[in-house]
Amino acid sequence: MKKIKEPSETKFYPQKQNAFTIVLLGFLILGLLGARVVECDIVYQAINCRKHSAVLTDFGAKGDGVTSNTAAFRNATAQLSKFGSDGGAILIVPPGKWLTGSFNLTSNFTLFLQKGAVILGSQDISEYPLIEPLKSYGRGRDAPGGRYISLVFGTNLTDVVITGENGTIDGQGAFWWDKFRAKELNFTRPYLIEIMYSNQVQISNLTLLNSPSWVVHPVYSSDVIIQGLTIKSPVDSPNTDGIDPDSCTNMKIEDCFIVSGDDCIAVKSGWDEYGITVGMPTKHLIIRRLSCISPDSAVIALGSEMSGGIQDLRAEEITAYNSESGVRIKSAPGRGGYVKDIYMRRMTFITMKYVFWMTGAYGSHPDEGYNPKALPEVKNINFSDIIAENVTMTADLSGIKGDPYTGICVSDAIINLSPNPKKVQWNCTDVSGITSNVGRPPCDLLHDKSIESGCDFPNDVLPIDEVQLQTCKLASQQISH
Repeated sequence: MKKIKEPSETKFYPQKQNAFTIVLLGFLILGLLGARVVECDIVYQAINCRKHSAVLTDFGAKGDGVTSNTAAFRNATAQLSKFGSDGGAILIVPPGKWLTGSFNLTSNFTLFLQKGAVILGSQDISEYPLIEPLKSYGRGRDAPGGRYISLVFGTNLTDVVITGENGTIDGQGAFWWDKFRAKELNFTRPYLIEIMYSNQVQISNLTLLNSPSWVVHPVYSSDVIIQGLTIKSPVDSPNTDGIDPDSCTNMKIEDCFIVSGDDCIAVKSGWDEYGITVGMPTKHLIIRRLSCISPDSAVIALGSEMSGGIQDLRAEEITAYNSESGVRIKSAPGRGGYVKDIYMRRMTFITMKYVFWMTGAYGSHPDEGYNPKALPEVKNINFSDIIAENVTMTADLSGIKGDPYTGICVSDAIINLSPNPKKVQWNCTDVSGITSNVGRPPCDLLHDKSIESGCDFPNDVLPIDEVQLQTCKLASQQISH
């Protein structure tokens, strides 16, 4: 039998060893130069999976936090749009800091941020082109005229997904906040993510930081799913609403944590005469398992831009800490439109100025062309199963003279006051409705009435709740474009 050499008996020949080393190093260098950054399999939940894939580095991007990757992002989405009719494409943003200006998404497309990936918003204003104001607003929200396009933008899309492994999009908003406060901007600040005139939209499993203004703004869209977002802005940052559903139909927001300088969620549908003319309501909206911190604004606000109407909002399992108000309805003469069929239950509020706050005098207007006789309709507003601790005032409810807010129902509320509460706990003018089991006596305009089942909450299933996400799997060796 031929003897098998032990390791100690193996001989190495210097010339062959050097040649082998050189070849090996050559392969390693070539491998590193052509490395695809993505080194592990990707598994995620989405409305649709994709047939084609690419990595941002394929398009020359550098994740050093300094190099501008605007051209790389724009080129990537343009190239991958070619696969829209052939199973769609996914663009993977790998770990690193990827500085970029605004870029547009495409249909049948997924933008995927891996763990450790950070998209940084450029502070070069020239990388944010100007676009027209929204038709339902008539002007930019900050200033007359146009607005800077959002960092991540899409319009007229079908089937678009923005998701990841809790990767981050950081708008680096301090640059914009300072200019806004100093009145150095002639146009409206960009939002972090805006999707317009689109359907089948998913935004999920991301961390969104420091938006220049509103953070997530779906507008004129339908079939929208927003899940698992962590949204953070400094509590003194201007107008950094967390999520603003705006003239959207069939939408749900679930399992989100928001720290905001403005409302955590602000439901909208256009501004005064422009919103009335466009006439696109926000309706069939679900909000579940929301956690919020907003010391100077609302956990959930309806309006003030609600001129196209808001109808059939269902919110439940809401938790908030150190916020100005739990629920706020904001409107005014000139708004027109309606807020009706609102259902909220199972809410826990800790340290609040107001639990319920409604105002009919939120009087900002886009211009002088509004009709002061265009009065909003506010009715069928339902709140039940509420626990609130450390509250300064339970309710400040003010409708509009000659146009009262009607059908308000509050049931099963436990309200514990702060050490220094307001003497008047229920202030009610130009409203009507009922209360049941709310502890201390409410105002006379909300009659105390025993309701065995509490205020209304629908038990039918909305179409958005029937959408089943797919489990998408992408092995690292499959990633190519």
